[in-house]
Amino acid sequence: MKFSVFTDLHHYPGVFMGGTKEDLDFIEKRAISEKCSFVIHAGDFSHAPCRAHDYIARYKSFKIPTYHCFGNHDTDRTPYWETLRLYGLERSYYYFDCEGYRFVVCDPNFFRLDGEYIHFELMNYYRYEVRDYIPPKQIEWLRETIRSSPLPCVLISHQSFERPDGVQNRDEVLEIINNANKKKKHSVILCINGHYHRNSIRVIDDVCYLDLNSASYDWVNKKHDKFPSELCKKYTLLSNTVVYNDPIHAVITLDESSITINGMESSMFMGINREHTGNEIYDAAGRPVVPRIDSAKIMLD
Repeated sequence: MKFSVFTDLHHYPGVFMGGTKEDLDFIEKRAISEKCSFVIHAGDFSHAPCRAHDYIARYKSFKIPTYHCFGNHDTDRTPYWETLRLYGLERSYYYFDCEGYRFVVCDPNFFRLDGEYIHFELMNYYRYEVRDYIPPKQIEWLRETIRSSPLPCVLISHQSFERPDGVQNRDEVLEIINNANKKKKHSVILCINGHYHRNSIRVIDDVCYLDLNSASYDWVNKKHDKFPSELCKKYTLLSNTVVYNDPIHAVITLDESSITINGMESSMFMGINREHTGNEIYDAAGRPVVPRIDSAKIMLD
């Protein structure tokens, strides 16, 4: 079976360049041509869903099913409960089965305060450096969802279970994954995350971890003046970004013997990359910004 996955479109008109309806058209067209069963994103679809009704409706109108995964920015300008309603979700973590596989959507968008796990909402998490937790209730749900699944599982989350700077309690999740695979081979075969705007594929303990690149841009902390001033007036945070020319994403094929990731390559808008802006090229995990998602075939033994 095939599915299409993208992340971090960051629809925010007047602020970022990407996240346009044309980007969605591009993703849908490829998904249909590749005969994908569905399309899913790994978070940061929109910074203000309450002001993005047409954009959300365009995604929902794809000719194949579409699914949402919460990112840290999806509730920045919209209350959590309203974002759930607009995205058509009863809760922000769930699973669905499709053509012999279980797709498990997780939500690590919580910070911990006085022993309580609080969901990101209206930028309440910005003051807390230690964040990105999966709360205990969701941990137990995840354990049972994988344990009871008659199908191989694919986990999708905004933050990473693989990166050392990922989910705070990632060790609990990795323990669930590895214990499940010890009891029944290939209980979990693939974990996909967004959030870091980087391109990486790693296989650890027989599980493929896909650190999926942003479909739009990379954020740079140090502002630059490489883009025309007229554009920077039109997009207020453009000078804090380097931008991809195309909405890069992946089509993934699953079968009994392999995982095939078909990525794509674009280029940098106006040729401007992080090096030109005076910002560090590598992130905390040592991964550079590149305008592509790698392709690979991982054999399942």
